[in-house]
Amino acid sequence: MSDVCIVGVGIHPFGRTDGVSGLDQGVFAVRQALADAGIDWPAIQFAYGGSDAAGNPDTMVERLGLTGVQFINVRNGCAAGGSALFSAQMAIKSGEFDIGLAVGFDKHPRGAFNALPSEYNLPDWYGEAGYMVTTQFFGAKIMRYMHDYGISQTTLGRVSEKAFRNAVHAPHAWRREPVDLETILDAPLVSDPYTKYMFCSPAEGGVALILASEKKARELGKTPIRLKAATMRTRPPGSFEVFAPSIDVKRGGSATRIASADAFRLAGIGPEDIAVAQLQDTEAGAEIMHMAENGFCGDGDQEAWLAEGRTKIGGQLPVNTDGGCIACGEPIGASGLRQVYENVVQLRGEGGARQVPGNPSTAYSHVYGAPGVSAVTILER
Repeated sequence: MSDVCIVGVGIHPFGRTDGVSGLDQGVFAVRQALADAGIDWPAIQFAYGGSDAAGNPDTMVERLGLTGVQFINVRNGCAAGGSALFSAQMAIKSGEFDIGLAVGFDKHPRGAFNALPSEYNLPDWYGEAGYMVTTQFFGAKIMRYMHDYGISQTTLGRVSEKAFRNAVHAPHAWRREPVDLETILDAPLVSDPYTKYMFCSPAEGGVALILASEKKARELGKTPIRLKAATMRTRPPGSFEVFAPSIDVKRGGSATRIASADAFRLAGIGPEDIAVAQLQDTEAGAEIMHMAENGFCGDGDQEAWLAEGRTKIGGQLPVNTDGGCIACGEPIGASGLRQVYENVVQLRGEGGARQVPGNPSTAYSHVYGAPGVSAVTILER
């Protein structure tokens, strides 16, 4: 079976853009991606779009053109973008279509995410008792992990320090000023052990990716970025997830471990073959745990990895080269697609001052969302 290829990418800068709707930002990204691919909107045969708080993506057709295109909305928590991309590549793999769009955008109000228990089939009392407050869950989860595997708060701080340092060189990032480790560690605690610099913020932004069959990519004259694997999985028994009303005493696996293992199997390569990775970093500890869950190191090895700078640009495995969610913020519909956008930039060698050296030819992205869903992609040039 021939590969699905990414032939066009577009992004609206993340952060806060007053007076510009989430839909506006999505349309901006689509038009940029169309120009990048060298095509017009009528060439798009189908679309999958993700948005959590900024309206239905299929209403974009009023702005882009009423071509009758098949346009399906995706809502899958923080994995919405990854789920849209997974769906889009399946549509091309099926042979039904040659070229299509995966798009995501969002515009969240200021403050923390305000998830409702009913959205996750939980009773109202679950929220009234405070269990929907995600910062508390993240704090509890990393506390357990730190205890079990000897991870220090300093290592959490190093993740954030790296994020802000990388984002300085990413034009689409929100927080583009470096923050030193001491400032990060001494900042006010939000949920122990996390200080305010260790969390991402709900944000705004839009990303669009145009996917095509290998044959169509050649017709367009594009140097294809090949999508060697795209997986999306839900949680197994015994997993420890956001909005899980109870957990097993005996820990099980995770959606990420399943999605990651399947992606490597499909791509026919292993973690050691990846040159650059974008890992879900809703908070600093998520990046730490996801390094292990995606197979890049053992549990507990992260302490040495971060201390030795192995995840820096130029390190053994550069992670979150544009600053990740911590520096870019997280517009839910766009976040997973931003990771893939960044990987395309890296594989094209267009990263500028944040470019991974050595002409990388493989790139990995991982997104995780409530209540335990994960999507992984592997790209090759």
